[in-house]
Amino acid sequence: MEAPFSFGRVSPPIDFCDREAERGVLARNFMSGTNTTLISPRRWGKTSLVAAVARDLSATKGLAICRIDLLGVRDEADCYAALANGVIAAVNTGWDGFVSDVKRFLSQLRPRIAVSPDPSVQLSFDLDWEEVGRSPADVIDLAQRVAAERKLKLVVCVDEFQAIAGFKDSLAFQQALRARWQHHSDVTYCLYGSKRSMMTTMFSDPAWPFYRFGEIMELQKIANSKWSEFIAKRFDDTGKAISVELASYLAELVDNHPYYVQQLAQQTWYRTGRVCAKPVIDEALGAIADQLGYSFTSLAEGLSAAQLRLIQAVLNGANQLSSAATIKEYRLKTAGSVVAIKKALISKEVLDADATGKLSVLDPVFAYWLKNRYFAAS
Repeated sequence: MEAPFSFGRVSPPIDFCDREAERGVLARNFMSGTNTTLISPRRWGKTSLVAAVARDLSATKGLAICRIDLLGVRDEADCYAALANGVIAAVNTGWDGFVSDVKRFLSQLRPRIAVSPDPSVQLSFDLDWEEVGRSPADVIDLAQRVAAERKLKLVVCVDEFQAIAGFKDSLAFQQALRARWQHHSDVTYCLYGSKRSMMTTMFSDPAWPFYRFGEIMELQKIANSKWSEFIAKRFDDTGKAISVELASYLAELVDNHPYYVQQLAQQTWYRTGRVCAKPVIDEALGAIADQLGYSFTSLAEGLSAAQLRLIQAVLNGANQLSSAATIKEYRLKTAGSVVAIKKALISKEVLDADATGKLSVLDPVFAYWLKNRYFAAS
């Protein structure tokens, strides 16, 4: 029997937990034409949330949703091709319509359509970069032109949007996008990515082109009570049992982190005969930490000794990291160096600061591994 938990991929409807409020807000924004930026740490379920809202609205007449992933896109040429392919594919279900729209909207850019004998392969085309370079607005405005001609509202969702910050002349490229996208009356943009610090800078810093481009939604953790109900039900659905109390304990072990809750629940489910017991959960968490040990070791080795000592202080519950006692105990030199180290670790998304400024290790299993494997062995 397949385990009733999903992680590392877009969650199917049955494995999607909560986010009811967020789904409602995002659906409202899609329908009302409000641009939205989703911001959260990695693997908190942004992609699954957008996919869920797309499913919710799939039958809405006059609305089309385009989902584009910029993972692996390295320059403007690749980005333009991804945007154009995504838009054309979103409003076509067959080969004939796809080819017709490519020729109608992009013939001046000399598109090269890829033909595959495998019908399961998604239709795609490349663009002549020299032609795009002469008239980039033809691609930047493509979504608006398609939506206007088709008389529909088009929602363009762009995953890993922060990738464009790494392009050559990135600010000029962002300015070109923003200058035209803000006038698209029939298109709504939903932009999100896995680098929270960069996404926050791009959309919250007045010096960046996409400042105040739309509503910023900062995802919060799913409540522990929601997780405990979800886990208990999924166990019950498959003929196994876990108490709500133990399900709550399971989620809390990984700080209610969406990806890790699903993974730990899956590994616990595998190890459970009929009724789950607490030692099974603890064993499953240890196994996950050991499985990730190699990547965690590489991450730790990429940190300086001072950064590791500050992380250790955070894990040990040090309340005042800049105090003379903490600096002496963890050999952190000066209060100024503590501030610099914190800033660097937050930028690397190793540490996270909540609204009160309290620090924690962002990845809860990395925190477990550090405390119970790495620092325990030193």
